[in-house]
Amino acid sequence: MKLLALAIVLALLGCSERDAARKPLAAPSGDAGAGKLFAERECKGCHGLDGKGAAPAIPHLAAQRESYLLASLRAYKEGKRTHAALKEIATQMSDADARNIAAYYAGLPPVQAATGETKTVSPYERGQSLAAACAKCHGEDGNSTTPGIPTLAGQQPHYLVAAIQEYLASERKAAPMHALLPSLSRLDKESLALYFASQTPQARAAPSFGDPAAGEPLTAVCGGCHGSHGVSIDTATPILAGQDAQYLVQAIKAYRTTRQRETMRAYVQKLSDKEIGNIAAFYSVQKSRPAEKGQTLVQELTDKCNRCHDAQVDNPSAPIPKIGGQDRDYLIMALRAYRDDRRESTTMHKMSLPYGDAVIDSIASYYAAQPAK
Repeated sequence: MKLLALAIVLALLGCSERDAARKPLAAPSGDAGAGKLFAERECKGCHGLDGKGAAPAIPHLAAQRESYLLASLRAYKEGKRTHAALKEIATQMSDADARNIAAYYAGLPPVQAATGETKTVSPYERGQSLAAACAKCHGEDGNSTTPGIPTLAGQQPHYLVAAIQEYLASERKAAPMHALLPSLSRLDKESLALYFASQTPQARAAPSFGDPAAGEPLTAVCGGCHGSHGVSIDTATPILAGQDAQYLVQAIKAYRTTRQRETMRAYVQKLSDKEIGNIAAFYSVQKSRPAEKGQTLVQELTDKCNRCHDAQVDNPSAPIPKIGGQDRDYLIMALRAYRDDRRESTTMHKMSLPYGDAVIDSIASYYAAQPAK
């Protein structure tokens, strides 16, 4: 997800093909009639003669840009995109065949989704509804007021997902309410984490124990991972600023025994209980801030995507697909592939890398719901 700062980014095959387009593309000047004959023999089983994917996760080709279709065929032929059947077909194609098939599908009317077929899902709103079950202990907005119960507001989203997994694996001491966690899907966990990460942490008064001033110099080692004054900029490393002091003491001591982080254990074992109390006191009074902006994240990401993928933008020298109205499952699959570096594109990989499946799901749903042009 950053869990998000970019999914995104999304897109079917995205800005990337700017990276792949090192060789000049032949001008799209194919014979659509000959392309239809080729499609009847080789393509209609998956993409149909109307250019509509025959099943979920198969992309629509109708009205797609010729330059992009040509670039995709070349990527399959060269092994830059992986699909056994497509690689075989592309390898056997002549340049003329490729231009013909691109001209045929590009000339078809776009595929329009049925009304209400695709619904845009907001991970923030999904997370907000799930958070109601957490309010009794962690507060309605994730700001805990109970000593020993951690504040979730403003926490890093990837860390929150990892923490949930550790409770499920019995690597942390679970509370009764944690019995609800096994029922959460991966998308639920990421959405819940995004919601809490987007809440504003409330300032805390100094705890009744520990000396914040004495704790500050002891945090010099901690700052390398947890950031200045406990405000981490790594989505997988927890923010300590503004956290409940009693919880921090419990967590730090747990690294001596049950929590599995050898680097933490090596440092914590050197600390006395008094020093741990001082460190917790220091971090508890530091000012924190939301780690994410889940309320506006999807809109901000789609605005970025539109800079390249807007239907009005066409640059044959850097083929970029139109993605409005594209198959949702295919968009999800493509974005995950860019994120996980299984599909070549330096630009798309960098944009998608920070995001979890919940954000990618939302971006894909948004574009699948847009009218195809």
